[in-house]
Amino acid sequence: MPESAQTRTRGPYRTGIRRREQLVGIAMDVFGEHGFAGGSLRTIAEQAGVNHATLIQRFGSKEGLLTAVLEEWDRRTVDNGLTDVSGLDYFRRLPDVMSAHQDNRGLLELFTTIAAEASNTAHPGHAFITQRYIANLGTLSAHLQEAVEAGDIAPLSPAQIEVEVRLLTAMMDGIGLQWLLNPETDIRASVSTYVERAIAAWGGK
Repeated sequence: MPESAQTRTRGPYRTGIRRREQLVGIAMDVFGEHGFAGGSLRTIAEQAGVNHATLIQRFGSKEGLLTAVLEEWDRRTVDNGLTDVSGLDYFRRLPDVMSAHQDNRGLLELFTTIAAEASNTAHPGHAFITQRYIANLGTLSAHLQEAVEAGDIAPLSPAQIEVEVRLLTAMMDGIGLQWLLNPETDIRASVSTYVERAIAAWGGK
């Protein structure tokens, strides 16, 4: 294919991708602020400078747009800053990862709002959020088990590991919410204190 033809093909494609990313970004902000129920397609369309029909054409429905938003949130946040560590080092990196939310308030608002709404099984994001929690708990459990096998902490049964990672997850969710309500909340210090206390309770060094 001649270079000029390739350019014509790639140009509109790249423009379409960028426009889709812009629409998802705007929807992410609206859903994060108003939730899925309160965040209307009309509001998203107005902020994006497009009409309602354009959003339907690109995403199929409001539910389809939410799916795109959740997938983008997952892409930005999954294993952020944690891909190069394991075992106890994984847990000691959590204060850095959590404090990074301070530079991405909109993402934390989105997760907190949608996660609360998605406790309703009829919510379109229910399956996604449920699976995300399952995956997160599984990751934490694997790293805690790795610390046990390495002899870095005292032995823990599978049931004990499950309780520990659920408590850790609840703490991080809670600190995130407290920071959203009061930006003076010291996320790093709070998470670090909890993690170090947990490691000490596990018999770690």
